Amino acid sequence: MSSSLRFKVVEEAFSRKAVPVEIPTERPQVYYGEKVFDRRKMFEYLPKKTYQALVDAIDNKKPLPRDVADSVAEGMKQWAIDNGARHYTHWFQPLTETTAEKHDGFIEHDGKGGVVEEFSGKLLVQQEPDASSFPNGGIRNTFEARGYSAWDISSPAFLLDNTLCIPTIFISYTGESLDYKTPLLRALTAVDHAGTRVARYFDPSVSHVISYLGWEQEYFLVDEALYSARPDLVLTGRTLMGHESAKNQQLEDHYFGAIPSRVEAFMLDLEIECHRLGIPVRTRHNEVAPNQFELAPIYEETNLANDHNMLLMSLISEVARRHNFRALLHEKPFAGVNGSGKHNNWSLGTDNGAMLFSPGKTLLENTRFIAFVSVVMAAVYRHNALLKASIMSATNAHRLGANEAPPAIISIFAGSQLSAVIDRIIKSDSADLLPIDGKHGVNLDIASIPEIMLDNTDRNRTSPFAFTGNRFEFRAVGSSSNCGSAMIALNTAVAEQLNRFADAVDARVEAGEELNHAILAVAREFLIESQAIHFDGNGYSDEWKAEARERGLDCETSAPRIFDAYLSQASIDMFASTGVMTKVELEARNEVKWEMYTKKIQIEARVLGDLAINHIIPVATRYQSALLDNVYKLQNVFSSERCQELAAPQLATIEALARHIKVIKAEVAKMVDARREANRITVEREKAIAYHDNVAPCMDTIRYHIDKLELMVDNEIWPLPKYRELLFIR
Repeated sequence: MSSSLRFKVVEEAFSRKAVPVEIPTERPQVYYGEKVFDRRKMFEYLPKKTYQALVDAIDNKKPLPRDVADSVAEGMKQWAIDNGARHYTHWFQPLTETTAEKHDGFIEHDGKGGVVEEFSGKLLVQQEPDASSFPNGGIRNTFEARGYSAWDISSPAFLLDNTLCIPTIFISYTGESLDYKTPLLRALTAVDHAGTRVARYFDPSVSHVISYLGWEQEYFLVDEALYSARPDLVLTGRTLMGHESAKNQQLEDHYFGAIPSRVEAFMLDLEIECHRLGIPVRTRHNEVAPNQFELAPIYEETNLANDHNMLLMSLISEVARRHNFRALLHEKPFAGVNGSGKHNNWSLGTDNGAMLFSPGKTLLENTRFIAFVSVVMAAVYRHNALLKASIMSATNAHRLGANEAPPAIISIFAGSQLSAVIDRIIKSDSADLLPIDGKHGVNLDIASIPEIMLDNTDRNRTSPFAFTGNRFEFRAVGSSSNCGSAMIALNTAVAEQLNRFADAVDARVEAGEELNHAILAVAREFLIESQAIHFDGNGYSDEWKAEARERGLDCETSAPRIFDAYLSQASIDMFASTGVMTKVELEARNEVKWEMYTKKIQIEARVLGDLAINHIIPVATRYQSALLDNVYKLQNVFSSERCQELAAPQLATIEALARHIKVIKAEVAKMVDARREANRITVEREKAIAYHDNVAPCMDTIRYHIDKLELMVDNEIWPLPKYRELLFIR
């Protein structure tokens, strides 16, 4: 990219105005969900018996009879066609961290040389995508291509443009899951059954325990012209080089600051699209880093919330382009400023409205609260390595552990009040509980300020898993990740411990112990065994890293080795006992994780090598030549002694340029050799480790020296948009 073109692109980006947004004349409650086949549309388009059968199946988690599916398909098709749909698709979530869809038209032969619009229950319930063309960890060979997608009745169908999208699971011909939705639904079933066992100690009328999720999606926006001028952003989602801007986030003036008009127009457009699709987004704001923003919804049932987040990640990219932006969901698109996460606010509740992580006003409610908290602490303690593996990736590895995000060590922050209760229970076998207060007021003695209500816990931004009043916030999830990965691991781990808790309580009661005393006794045992996971201090400190290791917590930082936790005996037994995944499925998923890690580092290495050799070094050499030419000209004008004095700065720069160029060339060659050596390895785990240990470090060294060149080379000829140009939307 020539310098004149770079400056033209930057000037164009800085001169853009906000794109007008067509704002509906109705209030959001009028058009909310208009593109969703929700219960209101079901009631309108389905026969009464079909509607009742479908709602009963959804509410009571029962299979839907095939004859009912035919009737649903007819009504769903008619609704879709009435709203302009011409195609339908099974919308599923393969192991690529994205969604997949194959569109088919609503047509069949009419037997008279024409076609009719048709959509049967068979087509609604099941389809056959190619299972060998998606990551499958070796479960399916290319010549064994058959796989099946099957309708998830618990997540409503929706319209994207002119296509009816039907949320589905995706499994292989031999029955193994090849997606995130299948094991997520199994995990939610497991936590429902196990949670109901425990919840019925306190309320026998409980029929179901429901897992809830509220995600917080962070992202960056970059002007599309600047994005297109950065091959590294286009091909990898992050900048592989670039010296930090003199001003970035150090003044802390972007966080919650005024939203730029172009961004606000984009946000409004995105919110309208989300509301039409039934995604209950409510919160928007500037995040810490320049050009970084956040979007968050009202919490929903976990499966639906996850579907909505996957849909949002598609929407956010599409809407961004309408506003001449590109949305970056990579966890660390820019060095030197905060990366992006997707905090998962997770909770459990009963079908009769009780929230199980909310302290109550009675002894019974507080006992229930302590019981469920003790189970979560035991689950996180016993499976801390697995939970870390569930959120780890080649992209999230750049974010975790920096002083901006949770460390790569899983711990639980409980807050002062809950910690006091936990300590009291651990130190005494008494059934008495300290009062567990809800919000309480504080008067600031300022006449114009009303009483402020304080929550029963503070926030600890250094904690990867924090209790935040009535839920737990799993903060380590990456911005580009499928929430399903973390939710599968967490809900399964909690389900296992809920069953263990119930078994222990039942055994004590059968031995003659009073129920309430048995519950508290088992909760105390769980809290004692999980003390190592409880940490309310600064998770960024070096002291915590050393202490965590002494506590026996998993402190591994290498992503390929972190994935090993999925194949520990404890993980295999947990997933098997809860019916969530088999050993074969776990092994296949790890093969995919290792392969994806390798491919992402491989792509980054190839892009960086190309940019270094074909873009950066030629420009640095050209500048070096210009300086040399200047030195030669000085020799023709000044005496030797005077020339040496005047040319000293140029000579020092020439020498420094030569050193950086030499190192870059040598490291690129070393990186290529390391990549070739790694590519000879046939075992995916060992190949991924080789890329982590031998290829990635070369990339860090190359970047360091390129960033030094950026500070030295004439700005007029530097080929790529710089951070100061990328990170500040006008």
